Amino acid sequence: MMGKKPVIGALLAVAIGYCVYPYVTLYRLGLAIRHGDASSLESMVDWAAVREGIKEDICDLVIDEPPEAKRGEQLPPFGAGFMRGIASNAVDQRVTPNALLAVTAQQQDAQPAPQGASVQVSWAFFSSPTEFTVDLQAPGQNSPIRLQLELRDAGWRVTRVWLPSELLSGANART
Repeated sequence: MMGKKPVIGALLAVAIGYCVYPYVTLYRLGLAIRHGDASSLESMVDWAAVREGIKEDICDLVIDEPPEAKRGEQLPPFGAGFMRGIASNAVDQRVTPNALLAVTAQQQDAQPAPQGASVQVSWAFFSSPTEFTVDLQAPGQNSPIRLQLELRDAGWRVTRVWLPSELLSGANART
């Protein structure tokens, strides 16, 4: 009976560590943003996957093909490929660690936020054993920003970001 207690204790410690690890990653991600640490952001975010997801979201919002085109009964609008190229270039240039840090610094310099008014985690939990989903509520936004973290090579990394439609519409107006 004595031999089982250390094994159970070790398994319990591993399980607790596994459950806490994505929350620690979120904390580290917040610290990297607040302290302007681009190298830490680079290691905690799969920027290529995040950019690709945002491109898809912008193109879906901008092009919004008619149902007939989606079913294959009609060709997509003439400018669809052109719009995808423009969105792709804009996202590639603007969705980088340094660009995120520059925007964050601009917002902090423009108007220091009162205590508790910055982006807050409104929901965070496991979607599957290797996926963790987080909803972030930004001041003045109706819809949350959703992040997806995936467990890769024994570390949690941000692999997808879903921006609210009001932010995507603003990006669309600038592209």
